[in-house]
Amino acid sequence: MSALTAAINLPFKPAKNDEDNDCANNIESCALYRMLPVNAKEYVKKSPHLLEYLHLFPVDEYGIPLFFSELKRDLRSIKEPNLIYPAGDTVFVHIFFDVNDVRNYYIPVDPSFMHSVKELAPAVDIKLVDLLDALETDPVTDEERTIVLKNLISQVTYIQQPGQNVSLLKSNEKKAGFGSKIKDFLNKDLTATNNPRKKAIFSHVSQTPDGRIIVSPQEYRALEYMMVRDKIDVGILNPFINDPYIEDISVDGVGPIFIEHKIFKGLKSVVGWDNTDELDNFVIKLAERTKRPITYRNPIVDATLPDGSRINIVYSTDISRKGSNFTIRKAMDDPISILKLIEFKTCDYTMAAYLWICIENGMSLFMSGETASGKTTSLNAMTTFIPPENKIVTIEDTPELQVPHKNWCREVSKGKGSGEGEGSDVTMFDLLKAALRQRPNQILVGEIRGVEGAVAFGAMQTGHPVLSTFHAASVEKLIQRLCGDPINIPKTYVDNLNLVVIQSAVKRPSGEMVRRMLSINELVGFNPETQGFSFVEMFHWDPVTDTFEFTGKGSSFLLENRIATMLGIPEHKKAGIYFEVEKRARILERLHKAGYTSFYDLYHMMTKVKKQGLLTIDIDAI
Repeated sequence: MSALTAAINLPFKPAKNDEDNDCANNIESCALYRMLPVNAKEYVKKSPHLLEYLHLFPVDEYGIPLFFSELKRDLRSIKEPNLIYPAGDTVFVHIFFDVNDVRNYYIPVDPSFMHSVKELAPAVDIKLVDLLDALETDPVTDEERTIVLKNLISQVTYIQQPGQNVSLLKSNEKKAGFGSKIKDFLNKDLTATNNPRKKAIFSHVSQTPDGRIIVSPQEYRALEYMMVRDKIDVGILNPFINDPYIEDISVDGVGPIFIEHKIFKGLKSVVGWDNTDELDNFVIKLAERTKRPITYRNPIVDATLPDGSRINIVYSTDISRKGSNFTIRKAMDDPISILKLIEFKTCDYTMAAYLWICIENGMSLFMSGETASGKTTSLNAMTTFIPPENKIVTIEDTPELQVPHKNWCREVSKGKGSGEGEGSDVTMFDLLKAALRQRPNQILVGEIRGVEGAVAFGAMQTGHPVLSTFHAASVEKLIQRLCGDPINIPKTYVDNLNLVVIQSAVKRPSGEMVRRMLSINELVGFNPETQGFSFVEMFHWDPVTDTFEFTGKGSSFLLENRIATMLGIPEHKKAGIYFEVEKRARILERLHKAGYTSFYDLYHMMTKVKKQGLLTIDIDAI
């Protein structure tokens, strides 16, 4: 991506400081540095731009921000946050309160934040373009490109130390080790060109006698960071993408970037756009990074960023009056485990144990709820309940699901805008039909929303368990949508779906938004006479106590009539299946207390538990 500008609007009046230059040269002599806590001192030693930012911040008025190496959920209770945490090797985030708004400020502090290198960047670009021709091999991966780009930047620049007279440098100094093409190129006097644009660009920069651009140590760090950020990463969105605490990134047009934070919820960034042209240009480059180019003819794109995050882009003021807009749903680096969901009170041990038994024994399940209710997160957490020996096929339009099993086939649809011409579309409907020929034990569908629903229910009829997410706020609404356009499932097919979990984002009395599984329901059957469906609520969330009730204990159709029968439990002992639910709840609780809360660690431990025979039902003991 090219270096595209965005506006930075600080929410405070920058402090005046006379010792800033002295601090840059001798950090130990800095009075502000000496006042910092130990962990903050370590940060500013590695990232001097952080200390420069602290000099800019009015600490006399607001105090020195608190420094955290990681954020805990209890920080949500802070009414007026003023804290800093790392979001990468060189990027820090300052969460700063706004007394006039419910949204506080999100301030990304990176090396380019404090030092504008807009005048240097075009000159470096010109040198780099020709220098790239001297490369013997082309880098393939982003890691290789980063290494090459940093190396080339170091060759076309010279870092001037404080008090150093660069004019005394000899023309061949520091050129040892350069290739012949690079030596020849660096010796060119690019300011002597007849090109007026190049003359104008190089009139703003100073060069050494051997043709390198002179920069200060601070400018070099900013230049290197900005070049990698804009040419290899996703530009000014880089701090937001790398911040593990961000869930969603939203740009509504001209104005600030808004984010949804895991700890501090809705925040507004100090970074944004002031005019539509720059925003449009940025969006075009962003779409190119997804390999789904955007145009006036194709102004809406759903795609995936290189890190796996989902992005929806709407281009141009013709459609979006405030300017191009986009929304990014961040990818999960380490998927949330079912034990983490229990920590968050999304569900409890007994609910998880019940779902474990049902999924393990081939029941089909829909995670249903409104947008941003955590459906995909919960469905992904449940994949650890699938037997480790099973073959799984996942089908999605944008890849989000992370399955821990080794025998996992991951398939992604390819729609319009893929850049491969007409006839190249591969829909979720196509992939689902193909999956039925791959002999999977479970099929996971990112979301049922159209004609693929008919194939999914056909798969259920032929004995293929299907797990999917669905947009509906209740079982009744889910059935209505399944039986209506465009899905059109025959009513007699609906009871092939065994379980419906309703999940929602709800507001607690404290004002905090939390995600809760409101109910787990078993679909029992369809009555052709009344044209109605019968379903039984197994679990129910009580909003008063914020706890869950096993309302269906002793009356589970699936546990007693389906699963107990499959496991060979005699009729007079079928009630003993509920002891199995309690046993697995205790296993999950012990694993939790032992610290196996990581998604992959939990999966490996559950595999060991199964291998040791601890999940085998002793019919005689029931």
